[in-house]
Amino acid sequence: MDINLFKFCSSLKALGYLMILMVAAIIVVSYYAVVVVTWGPKLLVGGLDSVLSFAIIVVFHILLILLTWCYFMVVFRDPGSVPENWRPVSEEYNLEEGPMTSSDCVVPETLNSTWSSSDGQERRPAVGYCIQCQNGKPPRCHHCSVCQRCVLKMDHHCVWVVNCVGACNYKFFLLFLLYTFLETTLDTLALLPSFINFFGEAKNHSVSPGNLSIIFLAFVINLAFALSLLCFIVMHVSLLSSNTTSIEVYEKRRAVRWKYDLGRKTNFEQVFGKKKALWLFPLYSEDDFSSIPALHGLDFPTRSDVEA
Repeated sequence: MDINLFKFCSSLKALGYLMILMVAAIIVVSYYAVVVVTWGPKLLVGGLDSVLSFAIIVVFHILLILLTWCYFMVVFRDPGSVPENWRPVSEEYNLEEGPMTSSDCVVPETLNSTWSSSDGQERRPAVGYCIQCQNGKPPRCHHCSVCQRCVLKMDHHCVWVVNCVGACNYKFFLLFLLYTFLETTLDTLALLPSFINFFGEAKNHSVSPGNLSIIFLAFVINLAFALSLLCFIVMHVSLLSSNTTSIEVYEKRRAVRWKYDLGRKTNFEQVFGKKKALWLFPLYSEDDFSSIPALHGLDFPTRSDVEA
């Protein structure tokens, strides 16, 4: 009996919907532990306790709004799809040759021809071809076995968001990681005193067993997520600084100098845009969309001093 591994991979998408429910459950548990049980009642105490409680609750809600906003943007934003019957720019000037076929295409590493753009930076013509999608593949594009389609500048498929992370939602994903890390770190610190007093309160029965369990569970979950997210943030900051995706790490190691690395400032702007006021929000300005082709995921500038 033949086993279709691609159908098995696509079935993993159902796991993502359970992950969304898990994210919602973690938010509810954390909210109840931090706001309702621990710091909410202290608002009425007065003095420094009320001021500290007010500050923690305000910051908690701000981070919660931002991470939820970014999360839904990653979930519902198309990471970048290849236009139907897409062809590389170099072929648009040779229409008489007919549409691109798989025999006309080679992998990018084997192509030596390049052309210069108006800004003086080298461009490498896209030459990939996806047999499953029966369509051309722009540079840095990869086929996702879970989504069953090609994704522009694909970084990875994330089961937590039931979506791929690609050119059009990578910024939103990074902001989601950042705000979730800050939120879980805040929750951990806010629940730390209650966690330290956990066993004493359990013996004295000063707090209901249900609330104690919620506090204990919320502290452990938030601590675990904060530590794991810190590792992910460090990894993606390294990738962002060199303009590399998770899939391209191995290819980058084989290269003497990574062709897409244009300097940390330019690398950052190719993901977050140039408008500083929008860097911390899951938004782009119209000027960035028109002036930064990399945000569309079809065309990427390369180092002018590197042989493509």
